[in-house]
Amino acid sequence: MTYEIAATPLWRPNPATVGDTRMAQYLQAMGRGDYAATWQWSVEQPADFWSSIWDFCGAIGEKFGEKGQEILVDRDKMPGARWFPQARVNFAENLLARDAEGEALVFWGEDKVKRRLSRAELTREVARFQQCLLAAGVEPGDRVAGYLPNLPETLAAMLAATALGAIWSSASPDFGVQGVLDRFGQIEPKVLVCVDGYWYNGKQVDCLAKNAEVVAQMPSLVKTVVVPYLDPQPNLAAIANAVLWTDLAATAAPVEYRRVAFEHPLFIMFSSGTTGVPKCIVHCHGGVLLQHLKEHQLHADVRPGDRLFYFTTCGWMMWNWLISGLASGATLLLYDGSPFAARGKVLFDLAEAEKMTHFGTSAKFIDAAAKLGLTPGKTHNLAALRALFSTGSPLSPEGFDWVYREIKEDILLASISGGTDIVSCFVLGNPVLPVYRGEIQCRGLGMAVEVFDDNGRPVRSEKGELVCTVPFPSMPVGFWNDPDGKKYRAAYFERFDNIWCHGDFAELTAHDGIIIYGRSDATLNPGGVRIGTAEIYRQVEQLPEVVESLVIGQDWPPGKNDDVRVVLFVKLAEGLTLDQGLSERIKKQIKDNTTPRHVPAKVVQVQDIPRTKSGKIVELAVRNVVHAQPVKNVEALANPEALEHFRDREELRD
Repeated sequence: MTYEIAATPLWRPNPATVGDTRMAQYLQAMGRGDYAATWQWSVEQPADFWSSIWDFCGAIGEKFGEKGQEILVDRDKMPGARWFPQARVNFAENLLARDAEGEALVFWGEDKVKRRLSRAELTREVARFQQCLLAAGVEPGDRVAGYLPNLPETLAAMLAATALGAIWSSASPDFGVQGVLDRFGQIEPKVLVCVDGYWYNGKQVDCLAKNAEVVAQMPSLVKTVVVPYLDPQPNLAAIANAVLWTDLAATAAPVEYRRVAFEHPLFIMFSSGTTGVPKCIVHCHGGVLLQHLKEHQLHADVRPGDRLFYFTTCGWMMWNWLISGLASGATLLLYDGSPFAARGKVLFDLAEAEKMTHFGTSAKFIDAAAKLGLTPGKTHNLAALRALFSTGSPLSPEGFDWVYREIKEDILLASISGGTDIVSCFVLGNPVLPVYRGEIQCRGLGMAVEVFDDNGRPVRSEKGELVCTVPFPSMPVGFWNDPDGKKYRAAYFERFDNIWCHGDFAELTAHDGIIIYGRSDATLNPGGVRIGTAEIYRQVEQLPEVVESLVIGQDWPPGKNDDVRVVLFVKLAEGLTLDQGLSERIKKQIKDNTTPRHVPAKVVQVQDIPRTKSGKIVELAVRNVVHAQPVKNVEALANPEALEHFRDREELRD
């Protein structure tokens, strides 16, 4: 089944203002006509394109060295291509060393804490922590880790470390001890920054005992810095070599920026880890910088003075994406806590109070807000809001409808998709193109995205594998502790030779847009026909009784492994019980709007749906539980106890 392709867009750019967008200005500067023609040039001439992004978006650094003006070496190798081999750049310098005036960030910790930092104040915090790092002997290539909420200090710590050429890695404080050790234990940080606790849904969560356990099991640490969030003077006696952030000495020393090679490691990001120990994905200074400058300025139309927000934790790549907004002159709006604090309205309260221009969230938040009956366009003044971003899972066509009906008619709704693997997007929004219901607007400039069938042929208006056929700068420089690159190649390049296979089940539409149907490894295959899980979720979650759902393919008959049957698990609204009538209505909703193959053989009620720390449901982990196979890393889950709702279910025995 394929979504019905809309003939009429939900939104078109305003002819009176579209010329003010950075994308329109870039297209004019390149002189290649419309977006489609410019995209084609960008993937056919990647060296010229990425060089133009450096210039147009204003990257700070030494673009070329004394040995010539090479931009892309070994462009036919994927992996193996090298970008700007003579360039010298520093990511933190690009975020901080611009206009020192104006507001750097506004922070809300639910409705408990509010803070503001000017760019000058943020720079002073960076300098203070940088002196602590230097005293601890941190050198380029050393790792500095943050076990932190989305605080101003988190941003300052990252900037201080990466300014020195150290490598930053972060995890949110809701991770348990083993989850943190599974991540940071692999990369052996020299310095850890953590927090005494945090707020979530109005409740205090203490972290000191967890911090002590983590520090005790990481012998690589020489210093731990604790940010006081709940208590101005927390007791650090149990944490070895610990000091409070507030006790760091003031300094008159300026921030030191060490310009490094373009491919010098910047971040170590982690895969979700639900199928084993998380992979440690290494990203570089130049690649992340250029990709984010392009995405913010051109695709998101972030301009100096804009106020950029994304609801994210520090364990999700969207935090890394958000903070790069400083390089384009934006003020960051940081939020930590439950997105449904203050009776579900806190994020829209923030949008109104701070004149938010760009609102980023997850598709699940949009679904939940719709089910709660929120009408932010009526309850809040959102006059400043120009763009809304959605990611984390496919945004349903009904989610598009809700945004334009209940938030704002004149808004760029940018459904975006990429991942931790590239710390950016393959497909995303565009302020000069229309928005069609249920579709991601376009393939990103410089991203040679195609959809391949099983034989490796590009197809349009058919489902297949989302691939990228040309190298791009934000490809990982590799995986940590993978000296021969074997794990890296196995992750992305085994399916199609010399081509990045991302693992998304997708369709390239007649509008040159993209529809994502779910992860390829979670697609269902009843009777040998591939079905994207998002197709079923879209139908089921329209029913008011269903809060959320999860679908898997169960091997059937058991032990045969020659076919699967579709099993749908549903979390119902409070007080409801699944009966035959509701089960039949669910099946009818699916059958009437998809195909008979989509209809589940079994519908089973569960009390909760397991998800990762970043809010993504985990179909593969549930499938393992149903088949009595181990889930290798439950520490990656926000609610691992939910897996027990799926174990040894009587309903699945016949």
